[in-house]
Amino acid sequence: MKNLKLKAARAGKDLSQQELAQLVGVSRQTISAIEKGNYNPSLNLCIKICQTLDKGLDDLFWPND
Repeated sequence: MKNLKLKAARAGKDLSQQELAQLVGVSRQTISAIEKGNYNPSLNLCIKICQTLDKGLDDLFWPND
């Protein structure tokens, strides 16, 4: 399942995949894979991403009903 919420939050902060990746300490490919739904990040990575984008875990990583 694609993570469009992450992509929108990243774009809302005017960050490229590369910039977000550098801020959280992963590769651009990792951010791309998360957004495409091809990779399930660890809880620690989810927290880093949320803190960087000023979002909560539910905002970015909880599926919509």
